[in-house]
Amino acid sequence: MGNLVEVQNLIYEIRGQKVILDSDLAKLYGVQTFNLNKAVKRNIQRFPTDFMFQLTKDEYESLIFQIGISKSGRGGRRFMPYVFTEQGVAMLSTVLNSEQAIAINIQIMRTFVQIKKIAIENKDLSRRLTDLEQLFMQHCMDNQLDNKELMQAIDLLMDRTKPAKVRFKAD
Repeated sequence: MGNLVEVQNLIYEIRGQKVILDSDLAKLYGVQTFNLNKAVKRNIQRFPTDFMFQLTKDEYESLIFQIGISKSGRGGRRFMPYVFTEQGVAMLSTVLNSEQAIAINIQIMRTFVQIKKIAIENKDLSRRLTDLEQLFMQHCMDNQLDNKELMQAIDLLMDRTKPAKVRFKAD
């Protein structure tokens, strides 16, 4: 455990923030969840709510549903899990000062950076597609293209299996 793809699969969005569950972090660090949370509570001043917060019951149940964790009957969690933001994970390295914790923290920080990079690239791609769509629509209006032909062209663009041989005629 610990490569970028595996770590990326452990990052969820809750309350508009990218976070990692305490239990997932504990597995990565090779410690029990109880011990991780105990270390955090001993240093709670290092973990403001924008670094770490506890999930509500609804948030946890929603997360269980999203990621397909089966609800545990006996021996499950007695308290709702804590989640750590990128800053909280960075702060954990000051609390869990082992070689494994340091190595895992480096991987997690790299993963967060990669996620931000992908988000920026997708935002740019989305903006460019919107611009292209607007230019296309303006071109159609400027050339007074028939709506029926326009819809056929859009259908062909959306279905790549059809041959792309549509000709526009100007009125």
